[in-house]
Amino acid sequence: MAIKQLTPEQVHTMSLEEKDTWWLKNVYRGNMPQLTWRSAITGMLLGAFLSLTNLYIGARTGWSLGVGITSVILAFGLFKVLSRFGLGSDMTVLENNAMQSIATSAGYMNAPLFTSLAAYSMVTTTIIPMGQAMIWMFVLAILGVLFAFPMKKRFINDEQLPFPEGMAAGVVMDALHESDEKEGLFKAKLLLGGGLLSAALELLRDDKVMRALFALRNIPHYYDELLYGGRFADLLKRWGLSPAIRGTPLNELTIRFETSIIFVATGGLMGIRTGVSLLLGGILNYWILAPILIERGIILPKNGHFGFGAITLWALWGGVACMTTSSLYAFFSKPKVILDAFKGLAKKGGATDVLADIELPVKLSIIGIPVVGVVVVVLGQLWFGISWWLGALAIPLVFIFSLIAVNSTGITAITPTGALGKLTQLTYGVLAPKNITTNLMTAGVTAEVASNTANLLMDIKPGYMLGGKPRHQAMGHVLGTVAGLVLSVPVWYLVLIQGDIGRYGTERLPVPSALTWKAVAEVLMKGLDFLHPTAKSAVVVGAIVGILVEVTRQVTKNRFPLSAVALGLAFILNFTDIWSMFLGSFLFWLLERRAALWSKKREQEARLSETAPGGRTDAPPARPWYALAAENTEAICAGVIAGGSLMGIGLSVLGVLVLPDVLEAESLTKALRQILNVLPK
Repeated sequence: MAIKQLTPEQVHTMSLEEKDTWWLKNVYRGNMPQLTWRSAITGMLLGAFLSLTNLYIGARTGWSLGVGITSVILAFGLFKVLSRFGLGSDMTVLENNAMQSIATSAGYMNAPLFTSLAAYSMVTTTIIPMGQAMIWMFVLAILGVLFAFPMKKRFINDEQLPFPEGMAAGVVMDALHESDEKEGLFKAKLLLGGGLLSAALELLRDDKVMRALFALRNIPHYYDELLYGGRFADLLKRWGLSPAIRGTPLNELTIRFETSIIFVATGGLMGIRTGVSLLLGGILNYWILAPILIERGIILPKNGHFGFGAITLWALWGGVACMTTSSLYAFFSKPKVILDAFKGLAKKGGATDVLADIELPVKLSIIGIPVVGVVVVVLGQLWFGISWWLGALAIPLVFIFSLIAVNSTGITAITPTGALGKLTQLTYGVLAPKNITTNLMTAGVTAEVASNTANLLMDIKPGYMLGGKPRHQAMGHVLGTVAGLVLSVPVWYLVLIQGDIGRYGTERLPVPSALTWKAVAEVLMKGLDFLHPTAKSAVVVGAIVGILVEVTRQVTKNRFPLSAVALGLAFILNFTDIWSMFLGSFLFWLLERRAALWSKKREQEARLSETAPGGRTDAPPARPWYALAAENTEAICAGVIAGGSLMGIGLSVLGVLVLPDVLEAESLTKALRQILNVLPK
C-alpha cells in the first residue's frame, strides 16, 4: 500500500493545525493494535540481544549500527512462522513499528560504555561501578526522550523532514505487511541465513572450542592456528617463515589473516567510499609509517612487543586531528542547518492542538527537563566531581546541540555526535581548564543526550508515516532503554572488561571513540608539549588533510571518492579489521555494479522486444543471485553482524562463567580421549 504523504507545496503552505488535521484524517490508524504485550516483550527481547551487536561493533570501531530494520524483519518472520503453525497471528504493521521503537532504543542507548565512560576510566584509572553506570545512562536516555517530543511537533509534524533512515524503516514495514508476503519471508530467510553462517564461523574460530576439538581428535595442535585467532603469522614462523616490514613482524603490525566475517558485513553496510578510505589510511599507518617509526625507535614496544597498543599511542594523534577538523568543518560550513533549527523552533503553529489526546504532553517535557536536569547535575557532582554550575550549564547546551543534531539528522541521516562532543570539550576546556574529568563527562552529557534525541526522532518518523500513536513510541523508548541496560551493561562489565582497565585500548577492546575523547581531553589539559615532535607534525598534517578532503568533497558535490573521517579512523583501528571492512565494501560494490549492468541490459532487451513485430510475449527472467544480493544487502549484512556478534558475546560469557582456561581444557580433553579409548566399541 502506498504511504500517504503531503506534497512539498502542501508542506510549505499548510499551517501546523491543517497538517495535523490532514494526518489525523488520512494516516492515523488509532484502532489498530500497536504497543501490545507481545510487541513490547518482543521488542525488549530482540532489543536486548541486538544491543550486544552494537556493543561489540562499537567497542571495535566506535560506530553504532542501527538495529531497527533488523528487528523489523526478525519480528515479521518470527510471527509469520508462528501464525503458520497456529501458535498466534501475524503482527500488525503498527505492532511491528512499536516493537522496532523499543528494539532500536535498546540498541543505541549503550554508546556511553565505549565512549565517555570508557574514556573516563582510562583517564582516572578507575572503573565506574556498574550500578552507577546504569543509573547515569538511564537518566541521559530519559533526558533525550524529554527533549525529543517537543521537537517532534516542529520537525516531523510541521517541517515534515525526511529522516532518511526512519523513512526507510517505514517503507520496509509497509512492504512487509502490505505487500506480497513472499518478499518479507525472503528477507527474513536471508537475515537468518547470514546470522547462522556467521555464528558457525565464530564458534569454529573460538580458541577454547578448537583446542578441545583438535586435542580430542589427535590433530597436530599448531594446525588449528589457521582457523582461529588470526595467528597465521605465528604458524608461518613455526615453518621458518617470518614475514616482516623493516624488521617488524606482520603480526605485530596487526597485518594478519582473519576468519571472522562480522567486519566484512560491517564494510558492506558502510559503502565503497568508506572502505577505500579506511584501506588507504590503514596502509599508510601500518605498512609505511609504523615500520619506519619502529625502526627509528620513535614507537616503543609495550611488554616487549609492538602491536596495536604501542602503534596507536603514536598514530591516534594524527587520526584524531583528521577526524576532528573534517567533522567541525563539515558542521560549520553549513550554517543554514544551525540557523534553520532556531528559526524552525521559533515558528508557531495553529492555536488548537488537534493531536493533544495522542501526543506526549508538552508540559511533561517542560516539567521533566528541569527535574531530570537537576538529577544529572547532582549525580555529576557526586560521582564525577563536576561543579554544580558547570553541570547546570550542560543542560542548556544539550538544548542547543539537540536542535542542531535533530535538524541535521532529519535532513541527512547523519548525527554529528562526535563534532558536538568536541565542541563541548573545547567549551569546557576554556571554562574549566586542566579539569579533564569535567571535560569528558560534560561532553558525554551533551553529545549523548543530543544523539539520543536525534535518533529517537529518527525512530518516530516511521510511526508518523504509518499512522501510529506517538505516546506509544515514547513509552516504547523507555522500555527499550531498560532492556538495553539490563543485558548490555552487565555483559560489558563482566565479559568484556572483567575489572581490568588495561583491556581498554588493546587490540581486543580498542574503543576508538573513547581514545578520541581521551586524546582531545589530554591535549586540552596538557597542551601538545608532551608529544613526540613527529606526533606533533602528524597532528598538523592530519588537521590539514581533514579540512582539504572535506573541502574537496563539498566542492565536487560529494563525488570525491574519499572520506576524511574514515581516513582518520584507520589510524585507531587495527589493520585486520580495516582489511575486512574494505573487503566487504568492495564485494558488495561489485555486486551492485554487476546488478546495475544486468538491469541495464534487461531494459535494452525489453525495449527491443516491444518494438519487434508482435510485441513482447515472453515473461521477464528471474533475477540472478547477484541482483538479489545487491537488493538485500542490508538484510544479509545485518544478519551476519547480529549472528556473529551474539555468538562472540555468548562464547565470551561461556569462557568467563563456565569454561576452564586453555591448559585445563587441554587436560580435560586428554582425559576424555582416554575414557573414549577404554569404552566398548
